Amino acid sequence: MGVSGEVAAFALALLVVAITLFASFASSNSEGDALYALRRGLSDPENVLQSWDRTLVNPCTWFHITCNQDNRVTRLDLGNSNLFGQLVPDLGKLEHLQYLELYKNDIQGTIPAELGNLKNLISLDLYNNNISGSIPQALGKMKSLVFLRLNNNKLSGRIPRELAEVSSLKVVDVSNNNLCGTIPTTGSFEHIPLNNFENNPRLEGPELLGLASYDTNC
Repeated sequence: MGVSGEVAAFALALLVVAITLFASFASSNSEGDALYALRRGLSDPENVLQSWDRTLVNPCTWFHITCNQDNRVTRLDLGNSNLFGQLVPDLGKLEHLQYLELYKNDIQGTIPAELGNLKNLISLDLYNNNISGSIPQALGKMKSLVFLRLNNNKLSGRIPRELAEVSSLKVVDVSNNNLCGTIPTTGSFEHIPLNNFENNPRLEGPELLGLASYDTNC
């Protein structure tokens, strides 16, 4: 290979490195924007989000955030942090997120349907908050989900049958809400204990397939 060929090869290698770095920068920036949108939606009296500095492009340096080796956000750990406010649709942009832990706060409002875009999510823990509205059908798109804990909130409406089609789902707890209709008994719900549905006054019990509509009393 001549000098010109070596120069071309070197230039190509630099271009590949530059493209890789730009892609990493862009993804980190996008994830940082999504997380900062959450910060704006929350009141943080104990300053647990103080390190979430928007001028730092890479959110992997922020407290309560875990990233993989590619600097993509995989965990958000803000359980029991005395946070007030609402969840934001931007969370659905964290496409590599595996654990979303926001239990034991004072989060209000509804569960954004955009969370259904989190195809790699393993654990969704929103229990012990003041979340209202319905459980989005879109959560049934989270095909990696194993743990879904929404207990001790103010959720209403029926339990989406789409969740029963998530074969990876092992733990579901929606007790102590205001859900209605009947309890799914097929698919991933087949072995969920009934006490994980208790204290929903309008919930009518296990669904009797072929005998009753699952959304009665809703």
